[in-house]
Amino acid sequence: MTSTRRTLLAGIGAAAALAPMMALQRAMAADPNERIGTQESHDALGTAPDLQMYGSEVVAMLLYPGFTALDLVGPHFFFASMMGATVHLVTNGADLSPVASDLGLAISPTVTMADCPKDLTILFTGGGLQGTLNAMKDTATIDFMVDRAARAKYVTSVCTGSLILGQAGLLKGKRATSHWAGREALSMFDAIPVNERVVTDGNVITGAGVSAGLDFALALVAALRGAGYAQALRLQAEYAPEPPVPGGTPETTDPQIAKLMQDMFAPFPAMVQEAAATRRL
Repeated sequence: MTSTRRTLLAGIGAAAALAPMMALQRAMAADPNERIGTQESHDALGTAPDLQMYGSEVVAMLLYPGFTALDLVGPHFFFASMMGATVHLVTNGADLSPVASDLGLAISPTVTMADCPKDLTILFTGGGLQGTLNAMKDTATIDFMVDRAARAKYVTSVCTGSLILGQAGLLKGKRATSHWAGREALSMFDAIPVNERVVTDGNVITGAGVSAGLDFALALVAALRGAGYAQALRLQAEYAPEPPVPGGTPETTDPQIAKLMQDMFAPFPAMVQEAAATRRL
């Protein structure tokens, strides 16, 4: 049942992305045998230091054909686990048809760009390869990012999603990061490329490649709800990585493998430049 999969902090019941507080209320009124935690246990957690249990954040996460699923799904887990937050999965398509990732995993959006709330706590985009380049060339997508960013508390991305922020003119003079294959291309948008996993410059927060979305999201949860809340969610996710092989960055990967991968991705900056040339000045 869905109730058995709901998380301790997000409550049990309907998807937290749509109505987390209503889900929690339904969970507390449900059969006690189906609950994970009690009202008392939730209340007790709320007394922990540096932990704001409830909030009303409004999050918009962009979906576009060819996005990298983990860029989105990792942060979505943490954002949707913030009790009281509302997470919108925003398609750049014409309707709410499922949007396929670069590897074929389709995710159902909850709202179109036209119907997305105008005032946001978090504006987010993940990355990809060709899908990201296509999104950079799509005028409606870039216009949406420009408009919502103007009022968002935080403007954010993971992986090559920062290239979309750059295309929208949101990184000028900002320190930012991206997947290693596209990080230096950020300078095309007058950004300052930084080789770090999570980079914060004012209200702009960017995460490096794919798996960095987990660290990025925890940093943002800590900023919104406190380090205690972020620690609780990290424990909930049992996020304690112990990779079975070394590497993960060009600097820490076996040099031979790193060079082969870098050679494979070598054309990408030129592809970014071609996409960037379509932006309106």
